[in-house]
Amino acid sequence: MATMRRKLTIAMVTTAIGLSLVGCGAADSTPKAAESKSPSSTTNATTSNKPVKLRIMWWGSQPRHDATLKMLDLYTKNNPNVTFEPEYSGFDGYIDKLTTQAAAKNAPDIIQMDAAWLADWNARGQLADISSVNEKDVDPKLVEAGKYKDKQTAVPLGGNAWGLIYDKGSLDKLGIKLPAEGITWDAFFTLAKDIKSKLDKDHYVIGDFARNRDMYTSYQLSKGKGYPITPDGKFNFDKDTWLAWMKMAEDFRTAGIIPPADVSVSDVDLDPKQDLMLTGKIIFKAAHAAQASSWDSLKPGSIGVYAMPKDKQGGSWLKATFFFSVSQDSQNKEEAKKFIDWFINNPEAGEISGTTRGVPVSSKILAQLQPKFSSADKLTIDMINMATQGAQQFNPGAKGWNNFDTKDYKAVTESIMFGKMKIEQGFDELKKKSAEYEK
Repeated sequence: MATMRRKLTIAMVTTAIGLSLVGCGAADSTPKAAESKSPSSTTNATTSNKPVKLRIMWWGSQPRHDATLKMLDLYTKNNPNVTFEPEYSGFDGYIDKLTTQAAAKNAPDIIQMDAAWLADWNARGQLADISSVNEKDVDPKLVEAGKYKDKQTAVPLGGNAWGLIYDKGSLDKLGIKLPAEGITWDAFFTLAKDIKSKLDKDHYVIGDFARNRDMYTSYQLSKGKGYPITPDGKFNFDKDTWLAWMKMAEDFRTAGIIPPADVSVSDVDLDPKQDLMLTGKIIFKAAHAAQASSWDSLKPGSIGVYAMPKDKQGGSWLKATFFFSVSQDSQNKEEAKKFIDWFINNPEAGEISGTTRGVPVSSKILAQLQPKFSSADKLTIDMINMATQGAQQFNPGAKGWNNFDTKDYKAVTESIMFGKMKIEQGFDELKKKSAEYEK
């Protein structure tokens, strides 16, 4: 890992981010859900002195909340006529709340968006054209990911990658070193069995991957079978591959390599009392690179990062972390666009934001910050570098399929985990459910 870090250059990071587009559900959580009504901020003087209050909504961990609030304060300090009404929380429930607000034409002016939602929101005409935001220092492939019918409706905020995080201290105690060149799925499963043989009964190797759709996507991609849901919205779960994946999870659950179902469903990312890795119950967890520093902030110096296992192909992908969009119903579109422009391009804003939303998308801001990166920030860079090797082109999600991932897949896989449904039945149920989404 250290060798890879030394080899990192700004150009490599920018290239790495650009290899793929944005998205996926893997989402970032927070130890404290919060809502606030405090003032907020910018640095480029606005063209009007008319008082403007911008509502802004995002999800994330506490470090992201803290950094964003400081940025809002700075913006208001430099633009006294602009204040903010921030709404922020963890990922759970975020999109439900936002969707309800948008349906009532009461969405915030500025919205943090995930790529998986863009197709649906654009199709419903809920996002404004924000093409005037300056993205000249952003990789064109990331810029393209936020376009709809040649109009920019979403501006990327950071670079990201999909992989594994792990508890370094636990592996060190067990005398286990991960291969620097990465690991195959078969080798990882064998390693998991070996690690379990050295653990106490109520300690486990990895979270229950049965219900983790992104992990399964990595597995199917690495087998050369393509995305489980194609970009044009077709059900493409390979039956034999999925059955083998779920059977492995079942066997691991029985062997105590992954936790019992009731323990697994209690896992809450980045909650100091409920995150199974933070409480020492598991060693490995699937995560995005942008989240690594948040875990490190709660367990300083103990977090390591690693590429997702591979097979015939790589199982990781590169993407943008999140986007900012402006609601089509906003009465303050111009001021909202100015803020987003400032957010990604202003040096002072970049200093505050750091890597709380992933590697900065602006090459100039990245060049400015890289010498000052903390060891926690470098975890993000390390994972992106690792994921670059054999990274897959990212699929941000087909229009209309969001509920399949967030509700149907979760319900079916948890039924299997609790022994209420057989694996074969689960596959049939997913295929049946998919008919509701296929066009």
